[in-house]
Amino acid sequence: MNYSQQAEALARHLSILPFRDHFAALAAGGSDDLLEASILDEAARFTKDVLDPIAATLDREGARVVDGRVSLSPTHKDAWDAFCGMGWLAMAEPQPLGQGLSLALLTACEELFNRASAPFYMLATSSRTAACVLSKAAPPAIADQWVPKLLSGEWSATICISEPDAGSDVGRIRAQARNSGDGWRVAGEKCWISYGDHDLTPRIGHMALARSTNGVGVRGLSLFLIPSSQDDGTANGVVLRRVEHKLGLHCSPTCQIGFENSRAILVGDEGRGLQTLFEMMLLMRLSCGPQGTGVASASYAVALGYAQDRKQGGPPDSPPVPIIEHTDVQRQLLDMAATVELTRGLNLVTAQVLDLDRRSRDATQAAAWTDLAQFLLPLVKDGSAWAAFNTASAAVQVLGGAGYTCEWPVERLLRDARVFPVFEGTTGIQALDLVHRRLWRDKRAGLTAFLDVIAKDAQAQPALAEAASVLDRTGSALAALEDRPGEAEAGAVSFLELCKAVAHGWIAARIVRLGGDDATGLRMKAAAAFYLSELGARAAFQAHMALIGDARLAGISALTAD
Repeated sequence: MNYSQQAEALARHLSILPFRDHFAALAAGGSDDLLEASILDEAARFTKDVLDPIAATLDREGARVVDGRVSLSPTHKDAWDAFCGMGWLAMAEPQPLGQGLSLALLTACEELFNRASAPFYMLATSSRTAACVLSKAAPPAIADQWVPKLLSGEWSATICISEPDAGSDVGRIRAQARNSGDGWRVAGEKCWISYGDHDLTPRIGHMALARSTNGVGVRGLSLFLIPSSQDDGTANGVVLRRVEHKLGLHCSPTCQIGFENSRAILVGDEGRGLQTLFEMMLLMRLSCGPQGTGVASASYAVALGYAQDRKQGGPPDSPPVPIIEHTDVQRQLLDMAATVELTRGLNLVTAQVLDLDRRSRDATQAAAWTDLAQFLLPLVKDGSAWAAFNTASAAVQVLGGAGYTCEWPVERLLRDARVFPVFEGTTGIQALDLVHRRLWRDKRAGLTAFLDVIAKDAQAQPALAEAASVLDRTGSALAALEDRPGEAEAGAVSFLELCKAVAHGWIAARIVRLGGDDATGLRMKAAAAFYLSELGARAAFQAHMALIGDARLAGISALTAD
């Protein structure tokens, strides 16, 4: 599948999104099919002509530390300037600073950019999402200064949460913020910061959580914008400690940063830093969807093309046949195609739901969209993360020994993808979120909303109807285990897998019903039909695994015995 075909498939998905009428009612003449297709064509052209040719070079050149600063290649700088010059960063931000387009259309374009180079696009994600938070929560003068610069790409931004002793355990953050009369200053160490230092932009704004009061846990954490330099260009005590040497994502420098009494600007209310940062985290988690699907689509395209060209096997008295004629290769390719199409569709639906949440003027309706979005986001994040790695791994399998060499891009895609199920919340964290928050705290609100939404499509698709019933029963069973959390937690990942299976089944059912009968629609329908043929078995297995309890974990003590 080339970039043009991918853009056509994305446009088709956008045209069959389930809540288009709701969005049109809120978006004052929002996107139409022709506009969406035109923008996707332009994104595909830019990706093909600018990003795709340099992806291997960016991976090979990576990042260097020169005189205490990260230096990226001139090739990287030229591509960043070209990307920003076309206005891609401002697509979904409100006018007049942005273009006011939908999050779903942005998500579709992000898939194309990530297909070429996921590490390149990571800077765009953090800068765009930081601009969104600053526009809503920063002091007006700071928002007026920073938001236009971030949306133009002249400046950039990071998210700084993790510390050496506080990764996902945010309540243990130790960075200190103090207001001593001349403004806020922050001291502390932050790590795992993507693009924490670089020379693509002259100024970087670090969106950092720091403890401004003596509260315990997340209480007392405030959000600060910490510029890499002060307004007059002088240093601001932001020091590069190290750059990680990583398996993949080589052109995205992952940094440890020290804040040495750095001047900082409070963003939002003091003591509510995590709540203020939540929207940035939410949008970054959504962007994990097209990131993973983009890498999966790249791997699938290589495998499909190779399988059509590579000849091996068949009757010994006849010429060898293309390996796509072998049954097992067909199975792998259909599974890859289904993975791409169904994660793609779920990414776009979830973006649409988040957009409806952001734009809704009715508090009750907005709350309903929020419930649905919070249920879908873990499925998007984890589903697309594993889609990237598993599809890249399957592509290596289809290519055989060739796929294991640097001559083909799938080894690079496999390296890049392995971290996707780790950052922005591991699989286990996403699974616990579903059980603790979505089932117990929210009393199944998101799950119930999801089952209500898919009911119409399930009526026309027996496989989806049965899988939805299995999910409903399993969710109820786990919800009843709130007083036995260990038993439910042992099955949380399987419950996450079950939710993903049903959500992808829903997308498949909609494709079969609405995908169309041209070449694009037939490709999509073939992938969807394959997935639906396996949905019942997938759902039954994951439901069983979700409910077998924690007794099987009793052997852990033996592993740690002297």
